[in-house]
Amino acid sequence: MKMIKAKPELLIPAGSLEVLKTAVIFGADAVYIGGETLSLRAKAKNFDFNVMGEGIEFAHKHKVKVYVTANIFAHNEDLNEARMYFNELKGIKPDALIIADPGMFTLAQEICPEIPVHISTQANNTNYLTYCFWYGQGVKRVVAARELSLVEIAGIRKNIPDDMEIEAFIHGAMCISYSGRCLLSNYFTERGANQGACTHPCRWKYAVVEEQRPNEFLPVFENERGSYIFNSRDLCMIEFIPELVSAGINSFKIEGRMKTALYVATVTRTYRKAIDDFFISEQVYRGNMDWYLTEISRCTYRHFSTGFYFGKTDETSQIYENNSYLSESTYLGTISSYDESKGARFEQKNKFAVGDVIEIMKPNGLNIPVTVLGLTDESGNPVPDAPHSRQVLYVTLTTPPDIGDILRCNLRRNP
Repeated sequence: MKMIKAKPELLIPAGSLEVLKTAVIFGADAVYIGGETLSLRAKAKNFDFNVMGEGIEFAHKHKVKVYVTANIFAHNEDLNEARMYFNELKGIKPDALIIADPGMFTLAQEICPEIPVHISTQANNTNYLTYCFWYGQGVKRVVAARELSLVEIAGIRKNIPDDMEIEAFIHGAMCISYSGRCLLSNYFTERGANQGACTHPCRWKYAVVEEQRPNEFLPVFENERGSYIFNSRDLCMIEFIPELVSAGINSFKIEGRMKTALYVATVTRTYRKAIDDFFISEQVYRGNMDWYLTEISRCTYRHFSTGFYFGKTDETSQIYENNSYLSESTYLGTISSYDESKGARFEQKNKFAVGDVIEIMKPNGLNIPVTVLGLTDESGNPVPDAPHSRQVLYVTLTTPPDIGDILRCNLRRNP
């Protein structure tokens, strides 16, 4: 087994400019984003070309790479739009394109060959000959199918060129379907998952109906645990950084382009520290494990699993009781600027009030409990609380925050 001596890249999702900046500030090596079309997360906010250019400029200023997804499975009517899209991308210079469809790959190579292509997990990359095929097409990075074990990934690493990179998901939501290629959404709602419009029917509750009794729904049970038969646990590999490195993975990818800035900040900061600690020493990494496990649960998540990394999944990889998220913190906002007379400016995401004890979440790993001393609106009028989502406010805290800090409410201590 080859050992990757270089520190693996930490690759973070972003569905908006705000979240991209959060990922960069909280420790990403690279960020992947989608445009308004041709991406498998069409329901995310996504980026128009002006905002995409601003995001790429911000990331590059901080020495962070940006990859743009164009990973739909294109139909004939999509190809002209794809041609225009790739022509526009030439001007804003992303660091790579993430592509699944050979037709889209052909267009990208024709129109913007100077932009590297990474082959998406959607392309079902399950063996080393597939990797070698793409290498022969000029591709230097392929994203592993999520069905692969660490043993299988290590086998791929042994049989591909040394300068070819393996990217793999290590955290986030899992999909019931093979490498995310699903027809359920298209069947039920005419919104195709393979074209970026998935309605996530794997999270729905199902029942059995007998033909002669159409209004009598019989619940589906698996081992008498419940009826959410497709609802997968989230992937979390924070406890297995050494194994991921030893398998030869070059890029550690986080899922979640529809997630909040709090999710992105929490996951980025936690994996950043875990990776850096391991490359100091495994003893340092093991010694900080309690901190990683505590922090990684401070954003919305489903119960965690290790996916396919250590072998085939079983009933413990699913959640049969419900489809809801767990959460131990509430996202209040991100500090965008600071005015000595007004306080720290932010766009409010959830309600809190003067007198509450909240927490400043800093990129360096510190969590600082603070009391809210005052809130004012944009006109300088004092307000007792922040009840309206997306309202711009100024907050005064017992410890002043810095630009880019996250404000959150710890649900374990401060309901």
